[in-house]
Amino acid sequence: MTRRYSDMNQHDALYKVARAYPGGLEALALRMQISVNVLRNKLAPGIETHYPSFEELSMIVEHCHQAGVKDALLPLHALLGRHGMAAFRVPEPDQISKDDLSQTVCRVMSQVGSVAEAVSDALMDGVISVAEADLIEKEFLGALTALGEWRARIRIHHLGEDEE
Repeated sequence: MTRRYSDMNQHDALYKVARAYPGGLEALALRMQISVNVLRNKLAPGIETHYPSFEELSMIVEHCHQAGVKDALLPLHALLGRHGMAAFRVPEPDQISKDDLSQTVCRVMSQVGSVAEAVSDALMDGVISVAEADLIEKEFLGALTALGEWRARIRIHHLGEDEE
């Protein structure tokens, strides 16, 4: 039987993201300067005797993010979600231009629409499955990220006008 990994379980998400690192766990272990067997044991969801430290978790997410691994920040979102919290990525000021606020609004509305669609699809049969709940959580994270970006862009736009 194949194990299904949950994107909203912090252990599963970290394992999935680390495995997606270019070159796999072997390359990631080399980058982290630890043995691949130690890394595998710390990440494998079925092994309960080894766990990554906070620093190792942070390094894995950082290395994966720098390498362009899809959903590299997912383990952090899953960890926060477990505790009823959410986070969004705040764009750096040099990544924000004052002229694209309308595009950001459209992106926010699109993401909110994706949340609504995921919820609507999940409720078609009256039951939200684990996979559907994971998808809804990921859509919420996308919407929160878009909202955070919109907020940052508005703040930069407002601050820019104060300087004039």
